[in-house]
Amino acid sequence: MTCCLLHPGSPHKTGNTGIEAQEGPMLLEDLPPASSTDSGSGGPLLFDDLPPAGSGDPGSLATSVSQAVKNEGKGAKRKTEEEKNGGEELVEKKVCKASSVIFGLKGYVAERKGEREEMQDAHVILNDITEECKPPSSLITRVSYFAVFDGHGGIRASKFAAQNLHQNLIRKFPKGDVISVEKTVKRCLLDTFKHTDEEFLKQASSQKPAWKDGSTATCVLAVDNILYIANLGDSRAILCRYNEESQKHAALSLSKEHNPTQYEERMRIQKAGGNVRDGRVLGVLEVSRSIGDGQYKRCGVTSVPDIRRCQLTPNDRFILLACDGLFKVFTPEEAVNFILSCLEDEKIQTREGKPAVDARYEAACNRLANKAVQRGSADNVTVMVVRIGH
Repeated sequence: MTCCLLHPGSPHKTGNTGIEAQEGPMLLEDLPPASSTDSGSGGPLLFDDLPPAGSGDPGSLATSVSQAVKNEGKGAKRKTEEEKNGGEELVEKKVCKASSVIFGLKGYVAERKGEREEMQDAHVILNDITEECKPPSSLITRVSYFAVFDGHGGIRASKFAAQNLHQNLIRKFPKGDVISVEKTVKRCLLDTFKHTDEEFLKQASSQKPAWKDGSTATCVLAVDNILYIANLGDSRAILCRYNEESQKHAALSLSKEHNPTQYEERMRIQKAGGNVRDGRVLGVLEVSRSIGDGQYKRCGVTSVPDIRRCQLTPNDRFILLACDGLFKVFTPEEAVNFILSCLEDEKIQTREGKPAVDARYEAACNRLANKAVQRGSADNVTVMVVRIGH
């Protein structure tokens, strides 16, 4: 099992303005028709299942994609990961039930310290943890896990989450036959976040002086061809989906940001006796949900994630997970477009023995992280792209 950790830099998160949140704590939200839009959130508003493979938001990306991009991977076998270390080739993996094919997933990442004194982001890429999760084989064929963590006030919360959250998830993952995979996975994720946060807070409070570190968390758990996206804070997950009608790619938001200026978040904080000043909890903390931040948990900051579900389709190209250091200087549409242009670049050099597609995805991550720093993102920048193999 390969666990990639990025290390230690920022004080408490620095400021984005929020968007008005929906009412009620939406813990399991399906993704919506692409026609519904949420201005300012960087993609369609997400309530129902994502649109069918042929649909998408035709206006999301202004740039058409060349035939080379559209046809990339066409005719290739459906693929999936054979191992978990990110360097292996995708291999065919067919499933008997309903003659379905599981799409292979493979993660690539780049990180930059930027202008911070230390790197406080962390990340994890686990292309295939099926063997570790030991799921009921009659129901689940493949399990993958990808996550980014944006620390603040120190590296310890993000590092702890990167080391422990997936371990807790594996321990809690359903082992026997279950009535509803969806409900069981949702409960597993909720329990995992709660347990990981409690473990860190226990360790943090036992120190002298107590640790005050905190971290966002954006995790994508793939169970066969269903993505479960669990999110705390203001890192984001974006899906690139091709729209056959418009012949363009759309950037679909898979996660919902949490900051104290949103109505639902502010109400919870105020009900707990806290307040929001200058867009921050007690005038200091920029996110309203996190792992760690023990001194703010009594003020309404919570570790309960939003969990959303997305069915992968043959038109899905990749998933982008990134911290707000990227999205301070890139819109989701710009970031997706930038990655697509890298994937079209035939000049990208590849080392002997390395597939060209791997070189292009690695280059896309590195170029996007570099460009974010060049554009003036003063924060740590982590860019993870998960290739969806067809």
